[in-house]
Amino acid sequence: MNRRKFLHRSGLLTAGALATVAGLSCNDDAPANQDQQKAPPPDAPARGTLEAFGIQLWTLRDEMAGDPVEVLRQVAAFGYSQIENFEGPRGLWWGMSHTAFRQHCDELGLAPVASHCNFVQDFETKAAQAAEVGMKYLVAPWVGPQQSIDDFRRIAETFNRCGEICRQHGLRFAYHNHDYSFQPLDGALPQDVMMQETDPELVDFEMDIYWVVTAGADPVEWLNKYPGRWRLCHIKDRKKDAPPDEREASCILGTGSIDFPRILKVARDQGMQYYLVEQEQYEQGTPYECARANAAYLRRLKI
Repeated sequence: MNRRKFLHRSGLLTAGALATVAGLSCNDDAPANQDQQKAPPPDAPARGTLEAFGIQLWTLRDEMAGDPVEVLRQVAAFGYSQIENFEGPRGLWWGMSHTAFRQHCDELGLAPVASHCNFVQDFETKAAQAAEVGMKYLVAPWVGPQQSIDDFRRIAETFNRCGEICRQHGLRFAYHNHDYSFQPLDGALPQDVMMQETDPELVDFEMDIYWVVTAGADPVEWLNKYPGRWRLCHIKDRKKDAPPDEREASCILGTGSIDFPRILKVARDQGMQYYLVEQEQYEQGTPYECARANAAYLRRLKI
């Protein structure tokens, strides 16, 4: 199942569901730790390999549905030190309590830095639990193409509300792009609208490099256009022989057409914090074999 079908079946995202977020409570009187509200970007590491990298567990979505703890064991063995979770059919914590999920991560030396989630259902609870286990981000994975640019303006308002809820719990909110937000609509680009009409104190962005390239845009231009707004990224390669209109063409890192040394150097310089592998098609091996190969690529990568 691809991500779009999965998200639609999970109730993400309809206009009616978006409207419900407008009613989420935000306790304006809640104390807010200033350090939690907007942490400055860390000092850039010295030129060389990435200091840390992780994996979006969607890469191993079928395996997660079967034995999520074994998936965590495998990705730790491959050399990943961070994970980005996603909300699956058994919930955000895969049938476990949030503290049990964190305990498994701790035992394996994995830092659960973020999770994609259904942000229009029980979001306050998810934010509280994510903060309790030390996550840094909850991420909106998809909103889908819209009918008008005003729809994206309303989505930006929803993101600000979610960002405020996250701030009150001591973590951050972000939006993960697909290709549709780089396609003109009513004379504007939805990605511009969402970035310009969200509060930088409340909302960050996760750049899926693959989808920027698939849309025909240049990730470096977007990193430079909005410095400090892109704090997470999906490192996902695109097959060299994929025609421009082929959307589902991800492959093992280093075997495709995307120039990651160029892009990730700029990303680091512009405030990127989290580098997360993702792969969705597996013509070159099993999902586990691809995850292992992707980790090996990032260990060798020089930026």
